[in-house]
Amino acid sequence: MSLFWIVIRQLAEIEAMAASKKVITRDEWERKLNDVKIRKEDMNKLVMNFLVTEGYVDAAEKFRMESGTEPDIDLATITDRMAVKKAVQCGKVEDAIEKVNDLNPEILDTNPQLFFHLQQQRLIELIRNGKIEEALEFAQEELAPRVEENQSFLEELERTVALLAFEDASNSPVGELLDVSQRLKTAGEVNAAILTSQSHEKDPKLPNLLKMLVWAQDQLDEKVAYPRINDLSTAVLEDPAV
Repeated sequence: MSLFWIVIRQLAEIEAMAASKKVITRDEWERKLNDVKIRKEDMNKLVMNFLVTEGYVDAAEKFRMESGTEPDIDLATITDRMAVKKAVQCGKVEDAIEKVNDLNPEILDTNPQLFFHLQQQRLIELIRNGKIEEALEFAQEELAPRVEENQSFLEELERTVALLAFEDASNSPVGELLDVSQRLKTAGEVNAAILTSQSHEKDPKLPNLLKMLVWAQDQLDEKVAYPRINDLSTAVLEDPAV
């Protein structure tokens, strides 16, 4: 059989499968959804988990008072954690390191990669501010010894020092290190480390549940036609195309 007829046959089989898909009406689908019982307490815990992990301390306190849902960590520590995160985002890395050590000195003592990335960010900020001699001295005295202890840091140090070779470093092949995204990346790493030290998940549960919803819908699409949620921001059920 020629390739042409094989393709035609496969297309016909696919169309037959699509035509044989079971169709679930909106009424039937909504009945199925209503049969699933989810406790309000569990939903409230999901919301509180998101607020705590993302650092919305005022919202978390208000939600605690309104819903009676207790957070699994002291809300006061959120303010301290956000102060660290903000310091890194503003390029005040020395201040951030000091605040981390005030929170828990073991965070940096037991996480050499995180400490290297913070020191790397300090070097980036020196270069950003045109303090070239100070940047070279800092790289030699603070970062080079850490590379000797752990060779996996070598490439990152080389890329950072390479910024000094360009007159317009922001438009160089390694210019992304000067982007705000680099600060956000380092701040996120610090935030996750602090959460871990507090025996809290470093990522909120809610986004992962939404990813699972999208995956489940994709799997279900292969078998049935049903009212699905296409816009997660509204969660509106849309009738299946039949």
